Amino acid sequence: MKRNTEDNRNELSSLCDTVRRLASAGDYAECEKQIAAVMGAYPHAPQPHNLMGVLFEMRNDHITAVKHFRAAWSLDPTYLPARHNLDNFASFYSEKKFVFDEHDLI
Repeated sequence: MKRNTEDNRNELSSLCDTVRRLASAGDYAECEKQIAAVMGAYPHAPQPHNLMGVLFEMRNDHITAVKHFRAAWSLDPTYLPARHNLDNFASFYSEKKFVFDEHDLI
């Protein structure tokens, strides 16, 4: 059964909230599991790649993080959280401010 666009948005938004909560508790393994599951369900969505990038940056795996930020941006060049993270973490002067989703840009 095909899900509608609103369901997709809700599930991706819920993932962002879940990852933010789990990451703040330091549960990176569960974050990665949750992100990977949604990444498989939505292979063309930028949100899971952006969140995976944030997760890898939190783990100090900078190179892998930037690869995921680039993947997210490539999937949707209008997805501003990925663009912000890519600009921020691909710079020598990183602010170390993670952008999980659009709400962090307000």
